[in-house]
Amino acid sequence: MTFEDLKKANEAIVTTDIKGKAYAEVNQRIKVFRMLFPEGFIRTEIIALDNGVVTMKAEVGNDDKVLGTGTAQEKESSSFINKTSYIENCETSAVGRALGMMGIGIDTSVASYEEVENAILNQNTEKCEECGNVIQNGKRTDGSVWSASDIAAYTKRKFGKKLCTECAKKESKK
Repeated sequence: MTFEDLKKANEAIVTTDIKGKAYAEVNQRIKVFRMLFPEGFIRTEIIALDNGVVTMKAEVGNDDKVLGTGTAQEKESSSFINKTSYIENCETSAVGRALGMMGIGIDTSVASYEEVENAILNQNTEKCEECGNVIQNGKRTDGSVWSASDIAAYTKRKFGKKLCTECAKKESKK
């Protein structure tokens, strides 16, 4: 593979805009990898899984040659998606980083769209005034996401205090 091959393949990537920057989603990076290396490999391995925290390693390559590696770590229930799929989410991030290390989808950042979106969503420091837990993002009935700050503001207006979704449900039943 030449630099020109990589450049041309990267031009085929559809990016997602986050705060004015273009980020490549992992599925786009995988698509380009398969264009460049149809017989290539993507290997993942759980390095550690302890107390709801997973650390994953990914290797991408061709033949017996490793072309990029990446690691990622996710905590169960740290975001809406991680409540049910933190291992899968971690694997996707590790693969995205490995592909980024080999030059796929990195015109603006090694971080993938998914990693940046997760980081933005996890910047929350709102705490439930009832139980003390950090208020997590929640899913609306239309499938979109309520940010934790939206939930805190809504419950403050409705109940007079910032509540997590579980405490808000309990409060609604009173």
